[in-house]
Amino acid sequence: MRWSLLKGLAALALGAAFFATVLTQALHPPTDDTLIERERVTRFRTVARGGVLAGTPDLANLPQRLADNGLALGAPIFMRIFKREFELELWMKRDGRFHRFATYPICRYSGGLGPKLREGDKQAPEGFYTIGAKQLNPNSNWHRAFNLGYPNAHDSALGRTGSFVMIHGGCSSVGCYAMTDAVVDELWQLVTASLAAGQPRFQLQVFPFRMTEANLEARADHAILPFWRDLKAGHDAFDATLLPPRIQVCNGRYVVTSIASDVTDGRTEIVRKCEPPGRAAALR
Repeated sequence: MRWSLLKGLAALALGAAFFATVLTQALHPPTDDTLIERERVTRFRTVARGGVLAGTPDLANLPQRLADNGLALGAPIFMRIFKREFELELWMKRDGRFHRFATYPICRYSGGLGPKLREGDKQAPEGFYTIGAKQLNPNSNWHRAFNLGYPNAHDSALGRTGSFVMIHGGCSSVGCYAMTDAVVDELWQLVTASLAAGQPRFQLQVFPFRMTEANLEARADHAILPFWRDLKAGHDAFDATLLPPRIQVCNGRYVVTSIASDVTDGRTEIVRKCEPPGRAAALR
């Protein structure tokens, strides 16, 4: 009788503890920083054990995957990164528009949501960048690497500093995006083929999270929200046309201009320039 009573009390205690945990999480949900750090730890442990990150494409079968999508090495490319989701998308051009070819899991990046501000802050950047052949490093300490081109015209206009911000192999980061060696090898093959075939540079868009209104509204009190809304407009411009928008910087803001009919592969560099009224639309 006494043993049954003790077991019953123990069960009640466990139930109360579980309920308290659920209630605490409901009233005080984990922050973005907490969830990002948990994900970083999980991914690092997976790779350290020799595992493959969930969502990794069949890297051993690139030719067949390209054929299945009606694509070929050398087609122009376009990239997007979503930090909160730990994802890098690679799009390729076919029949005059870009089509998403693959989504790769990011193994690690440092810092939280928001742009990089200064050298040494260990923050992975957000914004719009272009990458050409001179930014590729086949002999990186992290296997292979692409320099994002940070700081770009927008970063420099705001006095932001930093250098050698990369997409690279491995699973460690002090401001870069680490993709694992196997994934960066596939990215390298796709990037170098496109640049060799005549695309002088490709556009990379880096976002804090999937750019939905719900995600923005959930962070309505964040100090960086106006910057994120600027990024959303560039994101939406691509989604609407499936062509990389022409992006300039005016008065410290990203500005998207109409896409030139002869340049639809994201090759245009991001420069500081204010177009006359009517020719450019400030990102809202």
